[in-house]
Amino acid sequence: MCSFATCLKYMKKGLYILLVTLLLVSCSDFQKVLKSEDSAEKFKMGIELFEAEKYSKAYRLFDQILPKYRGKPQAEKLTFMHAMCSYKMKDYYFSSYHFDKFKDLYPQSEKAEEAMFLAAKGYYFNSPVYSKEQKETVEAIEKLQLFVNAYPTSSYLSEANKLIKELDYKLEKKAYEIAKQYDLIRDYKASIKSFNNFLLDFPGTSLRDDAMFYRFDAAYNLAVNSIEQLKKERIEDALGYYNAFKKAYPSSGHMDDAKQRESELQEQLKLYSTTK
Repeated sequence: MCSFATCLKYMKKGLYILLVTLLLVSCSDFQKVLKSEDSAEKFKMGIELFEAEKYSKAYRLFDQILPKYRGKPQAEKLTFMHAMCSYKMKDYYFSSYHFDKFKDLYPQSEKAEEAMFLAAKGYYFNSPVYSKEQKETVEAIEKLQLFVNAYPTSSYLSEANKLIKELDYKLEKKAYEIAKQYDLIRDYKASIKSFNNFLLDFPGTSLRDDAMFYRFDAAYNLAVNSIEQLKKERIEDALGYYNAFKKAYPSSGHMDDAKQRESELQEQLKLYSTTK
């Protein structure tokens, strides 16, 4: 008679062998159906796999039979599940394409709203980090906004607006960092222009405080490093940016640095007060 530990060991081994056997049988069944010409069997197994969250295998079966079901009653369900498989597999380029196609084919479907939202969300996932080219970000914002306009009372509305806000911030951050980079490489004129554009393009930005300070900082550096003929005019321009910053953010964390620069500019401006 075996001990409890020995029996448990054999039980675990037997369970492992059973699971492996079932897995092999399952894989064998899948391969058999995958290679068959029976579309109905593929459809049936595809649904089973989809419901079991085995999206990669389900996708392979759906992909094979989708053209054969065009125009048939099952086509709508099949087309949606095919797109959903791509989404669950995180293949967002293809899922957005498939969901867009579903919406075009079945605009009156009860799944049309969900398909349009998930298509737009796929574009959101494809948006790159802010430091890269933002073509996909702009496209994602457009897709999400189209969804919001099409379904203003949707249960997905709150999430859609949240995603738009995140993407908008990414564009803001991109524009802000470009302007700041000009300041770092001492192209002060380009920095001032970029910050002016940034403040016009994103009037409600959370980066407005920083942008107004660094715009003044660029104007300060441009003024103090100017040739004599341009210095007075540029000092006055810089002081104008300082006054705008001070009025907007009197308690800014940048205010001490700003006041120090403003004081230096005022001292330099005094030199021109006795100009003949």
